Amino acid sequence: MFILKRQDVEISSIQHPKKDQQVPILSYQGQTFRLISVFKASQEEEARALWRELTDNRGKACVLLEEPERFSVWGKIRLEQLDCDTGGHGKTAILVQAGILLLQGVSIDIEEFLGARQAALFEKDIAEVFKQKQFPQASSLEAVKYLVSTNPLPTAKIPDWQENHVVILLQELHRLGKAYFGNANFTKQVIYKLEDMPEAERSVFINWLNQSPLSKLWQ
Repeated sequence: MFILKRQDVEISSIQHPKKDQQVPILSYQGQTFRLISVFKASQEEEARALWRELTDNRGKACVLLEEPERFSVWGKIRLEQLDCDTGGHGKTAILVQAGILLLQGVSIDIEEFLGARQAALFEKDIAEVFKQKQFPQASSLEAVKYLVSTNPLPTAKIPDWQENHVVILLQELHRLGKAYFGNANFTKQVIYKLEDMPEAERSVFINWLNQSPLSKLWQ
């Protein structure tokens, strides 16, 4: 929709009505936009790709903001939408849901391309990781089988993990996936599993990922 410079817009923040956090808001010609994702100055191509995906392929009204030190993508929103934009889910729950979806994506692809036997070995490897790292509610093979086969989007079905557990999961998932597939190209296919998430929640995870060292692994 728009490619704008910092001097073209006004950026402020408002208090989220349901959460103890400030929400960045961009104003342009009477329209309001909420931050979706932030990219480093060296990630211009990635920023433009996300902006094009949202505007051209999904018909969303978005701003690509160009600044000297970064690029950012903003999606149009009515301020009253903040009440329900993430379904009431907290950030940690959203990260856990996304991590489990990526786990499921790797498991599905291993079974599809390498066979059921390799998929079973992968589940055992994940169970061993969870056991060694002391993941709550996930240290048995049965728990792993449940995670890879159950829709994690209802928060009642996700384990009681914290952000550090998601970081470890994505690190180990990348290591194991690379070992099984022989390269890291699997991440490009698996990341599309996140399309199962509501857009606002997916944006929370992608924004978190882009600002994390994990972004180098999960391109």
